[in-house]
Amino acid sequence: MSEILIRAGELAAAGEPFVLATVVDVERPASARRGDRAVVLPDGAVVGWVGGACTEPIVVREALRALADGETRVVRIGPAESSCASEGTVEILVEPQLPQPLLAALGDGPAAKTLAELARAVGWRVAADLEARPDAVVVATMGHGDEDALEAALRLGAGYVGLVASAKRAGVVLEALRARGVDEEALARVRSPAGLDLGPATQQEIAVAVLAELVAWRHSRARSVSELVEAVDPVCGMTVAITGLEETAVVDGVPYHFCGPACRRSFEHLHIT
Repeated sequence: MSEILIRAGELAAAGEPFVLATVVDVERPASARRGDRAVVLPDGAVVGWVGGACTEPIVVREALRALADGETRVVRIGPAESSCASEGTVEILVEPQLPQPLLAALGDGPAAKTLAELARAVGWRVAADLEARPDAVVVATMGHGDEDALEAALRLGAGYVGLVASAKRAGVVLEALRARGVDEEALARVRSPAGLDLGPATQQEIAVAVLAELVAWRHSRARSVSELVEAVDPVCGMTVAITGLEETAVVDGVPYHFCGPACRRSFEHLHIT
C-alpha cells in the first residue's frame, strides 16, 4: 500500500478531515502520472504528488472547496486553467473525506444504550464519556449526576447538547446550573426534552427520537472546516485559496496572494524593487 494511502488511513482513523487527490488522466507533457496521489489537509498543506507548480495551487483550491461543500469532483487542469507555459493537461479526482460526527451518549440506562447502538448503525462514532471532545452530547443519566454531566458538556462547547428528562426535571437541572454560575447563553443551547416530540414513549423510542434530531442537526450545521477564503492572483488572474501557505507579498499594507513563486517574483519586480 502506498505511503499516501497509509497516511489517509491514519487521518481517517483519527477522525481528521482531509482530501484525497488522485491523478486519473494525463495528456503529455505533464509531470504527473496516472495514479499519482496526494492528501490535502484543511490548512492547504499537500502530502504527496499530483503535479508541480502548475497544478498544486488549483488542486489545493478545489480540495478546500470540496471540504467546504462535501462534494467529490474531477478537476481538469490545462493551459487554459493554469498560468504555466506547459501545454500538458491532467485530470484529478478530488475526494473529500469528512469524519462522521462523534457522539457521547452519557448514561447506563436503556435510552443511552439504545442511542449508542442506533448511532453506530448509521455510521456515527460513539463514546461513553467526554474525553475525546465529542461533536454532540446526549445526557441520559436519568437523575444520576445530570447536573454534573450537563455542565461538563456545556463547558466543552459541543455543537449539540441534549438532556433526556421530563420538562419538570429539566427545569430543576437547568436551575441548578444557573445557581452554579452557568450563563444563560450556554443554558439556552440545551435541547430538552432531547429528540423529536413523539408524545408518551419508551426509553428505546426516546433514543430513536433523539437520533432523528441528531441527524437533522448534522445535516443543517456548518461543516467543521475553516471558512474558505479565496483571492485572485494579480499577475495571472488565477483564483487561489488563502491558507497561509500560499505565496504572498504586501505593498502599502495591502496583501496580495499568488499561485506560485513565479507570479510573486514578477509582481515584486514591478511593484517593490
